[in-house]
Amino acid sequence: MKLQGKKVLVTGADGFIGSHLVEHLVAQGADVRAFVYYNSFNSWGWLDEADDRIKQSLDVFAGDIRDPHGVRTAMQGCNAVMHLAALIAIPYSYHSPDTYIDTNIKGTLNVVQAARELGVERVMHTSTSEVYGTARFVPITEAHPLQGQSPYSASKIGADQIATSFFLSFQTPVAVIRPFNTYGPRQSARAVIPTIITQIASGARQIKLGAMHPTRDFNYVRDTVRGFVAIAECDAAVGQVVNIGSNYEISIGDTARLIAGLMGREVEFTSDEQRLRPPGSEVERLWADNSRARDLAGWAPEYAGIEGLKRGLIETIDWFGNHDNLRRYKAGTYNI
Repeated sequence: MKLQGKKVLVTGADGFIGSHLVEHLVAQGADVRAFVYYNSFNSWGWLDEADDRIKQSLDVFAGDIRDPHGVRTAMQGCNAVMHLAALIAIPYSYHSPDTYIDTNIKGTLNVVQAARELGVERVMHTSTSEVYGTARFVPITEAHPLQGQSPYSASKIGADQIATSFFLSFQTPVAVIRPFNTYGPRQSARAVIPTIITQIASGARQIKLGAMHPTRDFNYVRDTVRGFVAIAECDAAVGQVVNIGSNYEISIGDTARLIAGLMGREVEFTSDEQRLRPPGSEVERLWADNSRARDLAGWAPEYAGIEGLKRGLIETIDWFGNHDNLRRYKAGTYNI
């Protein structure tokens, strides 16, 4: 199916990836209904900062993904749903795991149940590379075992299984997209790349990080968003799990040094105890095999390898370097 001219519901539209996806879908000619988290401030999250042309084109629904009635109401009249709404901070999942079950697992159940009842043509469920845990082999294919090394990853494994079960049980047209570590403008400072950039941009000389030896496969947000659309439009992806990653592995420490070099700053990196995961919970290695996305949907990263990472980091640094953007972040405070 093609999304141009279709009514598309995006849950989590107010968040980092969701807001970028909404903008991309509008640019591609989709009719977007943006599901944002209800709040008394009437805030649409990052969509408040979108271009006026984008905002004027949106059909905004304020609700809570945990409410099945609201989810079903939001999905009425939609041809497709992109389900991104989730709690994603790993440290906070150690603190409040119950909320992750309600939001990530029950929220996903609400989405696929409503999609089944309403006959939605395509459901895109968002997974995460964290469900793989520490790589047992690399690059990581979709056949890699699932390992719940944090309450967050365990909740996402549960959500993935709920989504897949509706395809197997009821033929609900679900595709599961599994992005690796997405980064870019608007990302929360709970993630490692923004926490490095915001500390350096705020003038800190001693940069506080967690573990620096683990490796990650960083995926620039524009590539992730393109992956959502490519997989949603690929009929062969229905019933499949599809990795979206750059197929490039780099350590947190090397990433931090690369960012400092691109920002032209001499800084010292230190390991902050409160930022460390429990030893058994740390995911030591992530490296995506993205061949299924290439073969099924014709998707390939445009920000691949070390040069692609540098380009993505420069764009991200430029965005955070804008004072109006940087002032939204509390660089001196650890954000769980």
